[in-house]
Amino acid sequence: MLHHPFLYASKIATQSTLFPPVSSAGNSAGRSSLAGNSSARDVRSLRFMKQASGSKSNNELGVFSETMDRARHRTTTVYGGRAQEGVLEEETSKVIESRPSWKVFPGQAFPLGVSEVDNCMNFAIFSQHATAVTLCLVLPERGSIDALDGGMIEMVLDPDLNKTGDIWHICIEDLPRSNVLYGYRIDGPGDRGKGHRFDSSIVLVDPYAKLVEGRRYFGDISLKLSKFLGTYDFDSLPFDWGENYKLPNISEKDLVIYEMNVRAFTSDESSGLDSNIRGSYLGVIEKIPHLLELGINAVELLPVFEFDELEFQRFPNPRDHMINTWGYSTINFFAPMSRYASAGGGSVNASREFKQMVKALHSAGIEVILDVVYNHTNEADDAFPYTTSFRGIDNKVYYMMDNNGQLLNFSGCGNTLNCNHPVVMELILDSLRHWVTEYHVDGFRFDLASVLCRGIDGSPINAPPLIRAIAKDAVLSRCKIIAEPWDCGGLYLVGSFPNWDRWAEWNGKYRDDVRKFIKGDSGVKGSFATRVAGSSDLYRVNNRRPYHSINFVIAHDGFTLRDLVSYNFKHNKANGEGGKDGSNDNFSWNCGFEGETDDASIRALRSRQMKNFHLALMISQHFLG
Repeated sequence: MLHHPFLYASKIATQSTLFPPVSSAGNSAGRSSLAGNSSARDVRSLRFMKQASGSKSNNELGVFSETMDRARHRTTTVYGGRAQEGVLEEETSKVIESRPSWKVFPGQAFPLGVSEVDNCMNFAIFSQHATAVTLCLVLPERGSIDALDGGMIEMVLDPDLNKTGDIWHICIEDLPRSNVLYGYRIDGPGDRGKGHRFDSSIVLVDPYAKLVEGRRYFGDISLKLSKFLGTYDFDSLPFDWGENYKLPNISEKDLVIYEMNVRAFTSDESSGLDSNIRGSYLGVIEKIPHLLELGINAVELLPVFEFDELEFQRFPNPRDHMINTWGYSTINFFAPMSRYASAGGGSVNASREFKQMVKALHSAGIEVILDVVYNHTNEADDAFPYTTSFRGIDNKVYYMMDNNGQLLNFSGCGNTLNCNHPVVMELILDSLRHWVTEYHVDGFRFDLASVLCRGIDGSPINAPPLIRAIAKDAVLSRCKIIAEPWDCGGLYLVGSFPNWDRWAEWNGKYRDDVRKFIKGDSGVKGSFATRVAGSSDLYRVNNRRPYHSINFVIAHDGFTLRDLVSYNFKHNKANGEGGKDGSNDNFSWNCGFEGETDDASIRALRSRQMKNFHLALMISQHFLG
């Protein structure tokens, strides 16, 4: 597998290339309509050139000079790296002949992302408010003639030729069909009061990139400043699901769901697995016999979309010692987490091994449900922004803003995705369909799903278009769709989540009432009985049934089961959040002593209490393990 030095090194200068502008009689989309037309210019020689001081011999050199000047100005900020000015001067002073001969066409607006059109690679990206878009390419090393030595080619898109509506596009003939890294520089209005956050110094990840490349090994702090670029693979053969392959198709009323983190499940050496597959999709396959012994028939995977586990370590802060192991900080909604590939295999291997995992789980009769985070992204807030994609592409479209252009925060993570904006809604639907059709997953659990019930101004809406669209979508019709029906803005919708008779819910009232009863609170017998019997007070409306209640006592949020019987209060001191994280109302009981103890009687009581919780869950109608 080829590595791209540009992606990992912190002192490689950005190189810009002159691409003659493409002229056309009209903004027709695609290559085929222009084949053989002289309007598509053949790029005979691509040159890395140093700008001639104060001179422009023609219009083309003028465009090129502006690009070079922009590159020189931003070298110290691109990718957050530390490229030295001297390195830039040395690199840009070279004249490199014998570049690939490419034909460049205006391209087509759909589909978004990268698609193959005849021998062309078509790139298309949405940005309503952008004034300038530049496609950035890093090619693989393909021999001495075409080797770019990690350099980046930049192609400035002409809004008169390469734009249809709000979609910018370009089609390039004879690009490699795999191992190309790509991103975009996007510029636009600088008015922050109107919600804009454009920064053309940053190379951005395509929201529709199906694969994303970053560092190869999870938590590799030597590459903590490495960044992320999209890539594609049209060379690999389609995955072989097998002639006898079939989906488990387990009825919702029979689901026994096991929530798990792909990496944490096997990352420790106690897993007994070879070090090359610990913490990987392949590691999960090896533990299927254990899952079957537990008696579960569905796994709910904590986020497996590409995320940066070292996001807290990019700058000094109280949490800069931490690694994000959960994954609730999405960079891209289409690409599987590349560092869950075995042996540092990268994004293409991650995609294939994810499918191998799903196939093996399905063969064992276990469904795969993904915990998905469409309420916010990794890009944080304005105080400590981590711009990787949406913020720099069109912040005003992708995020909820107030009237002063400030980010609204109903997620508790600094930003809130503008889920019911038509463009963002289609992005989410396309992402969900992709995971169903490409990866054969069986359902989704939507993190902080009440955010998806807010309008573009953040106010709650009774019939959210996105929630309805997910429920009615033909591709998603076979899927389990499960809401976490609250958010950090106080929109608590347990039992009243807009459901169209399809949406199930994490039943937070079940969790709380069962905890209260088993720890011995008075006056909760009736509530406990109602919860165990299926919460008919919440799920007896229209065609809702007890199985629309996902019952659970503990989950990844808050106390573990052991914490629940060991502490009366949370003691979150090591994570740098000052005890502000997590719920203050855990309805826990320490059984007579706060924290760890050697007292045999207390330890025995705690063991009984944990068994009581487990028994209550097992006898309840529909449950989450």
